[in-house]
Amino acid sequence: MKPIHIIGGGLAGSEAAWQVANLGVPAILHEMRPVRGTQAHKTDALAELVCSNSFRSDDAATNAIGVLHREMRQMDSLILKSADSHQVPAGGALAVDRDGFSQAVSAAIAAHPLITLVRDEVAGLPPADWDNVIIATGPLTSPSLAEAIHALSGEGALAFFDAIAPIVYRESINMDKAWFQSRYDKVGPGGNGADYINCPLDKAQYEAFVDALLSGETTPFKEFESTPYFDGCLPVEIMASRGRETLRHGPMKPVGLTNPHQPTQKPYAVVQLRQDNALGTLYNIVGFQTKLKYGAQGDVLRMIPGLENAEFARLGGLHRNTFLNSPRVLDPTLRLKADTRMRFAGQITGCEGYVESAAVGLVMGRIAARERLGKPVSIPPETTAIGALLNHITGGHIDTIDAGPSSFQPMNVNFGLFPPIAQTETAPDGKKLRGPEKGIARKRALSARAEIDLQNWLATQ
Repeated sequence: MKPIHIIGGGLAGSEAAWQVANLGVPAILHEMRPVRGTQAHKTDALAELVCSNSFRSDDAATNAIGVLHREMRQMDSLILKSADSHQVPAGGALAVDRDGFSQAVSAAIAAHPLITLVRDEVAGLPPADWDNVIIATGPLTSPSLAEAIHALSGEGALAFFDAIAPIVYRESINMDKAWFQSRYDKVGPGGNGADYINCPLDKAQYEAFVDALLSGETTPFKEFESTPYFDGCLPVEIMASRGRETLRHGPMKPVGLTNPHQPTQKPYAVVQLRQDNALGTLYNIVGFQTKLKYGAQGDVLRMIPGLENAEFARLGGLHRNTFLNSPRVLDPTLRLKADTRMRFAGQITGCEGYVESAAVGLVMGRIAARERLGKPVSIPPETTAIGALLNHITGGHIDTIDAGPSSFQPMNVNFGLFPPIAQTETAPDGKKLRGPEKGIARKRALSARAEIDLQNWLATQ
């Protein structure tokens, strides 16, 4: 049987190779380290953790990443198995001894009789006789391979920097202060003239907000990241540093808007949020990409009227990260439309985080193996954590007309990616659910549905 080639020995590639081999198909795993190093890795071990040693919350009842952990365990994930066996104390989080974890993954790959580890760089597109390839090269894809993918897929196929505005859960926005309206009530493509959520600031609130931006602690660029600022993508704190009125003439301009809560009082500044996913559960803060550290971001953004109780699906950032404009260039099973013998997995597809990368590698490994075996291929339903993540990658994101790769941005798994669910409004004792209690009940319901739907899907596999 011809092997499946997996390029990249990180978490996604290692998981993909494991899944392929466990379905009885030979796998060849290509890892360029130590033949060629990267700016971030320190060792030549597989699945090296280059940043945090945390896989985040292990709570499967009320946290989406915990649901993803549960689903991966159910599908015999090598990454979760290795993490569980090298866990270190971290409260409710799953954190690992990074060296022990990486060594465990490396040992399992080396011991599997159907996996061959090859230490080489795949410089350019895979050879023509590789008919089933998974590319899992991560955010630091080698320049030669990235250039080849870009040339094959066309302009706009790849982005090289995240420029991410914070994303807010719709239900956490206070609509007693905010309102829906497009600037000048303009109806754009697919819109109705009330396509943005608007949060007003008076002069004192604006001045305090600018002060907080200017004093907030920022995350420095890594050594290998050249400063990627350009005028269309400036961090909000950089804009503020160019003059106190800059934001009022940029992303916070108040023109063309009328606050129905105070119709006779013109806002001094307005922050707009735009729908970010087709489900309407997530809204991004327009023009607010930032290098502020996460703690500072939450504090500063909650100064905006209407966002005082905001919950964030993800916070903003700006950093080096090679990733595909997946909704445009990949099909539903993450095959490259321009060359369907290649599919992608991990961070290069537009997911964010260790666990998410490994989860995509897991599903792509299973799909590639089933293709080789001539079995039907399907992905988990979008009501599961893995299915919701894949749906975001392949089309759950709302694209914009003529936008480049930056219109699609990487995302961690979160309950905002799950289809909404009908739920009871009352607790078991008959008391009406409000505020945080209602949110927790919703998360529990989404988790319970995901568990049932994954079990039903696995039964078909």
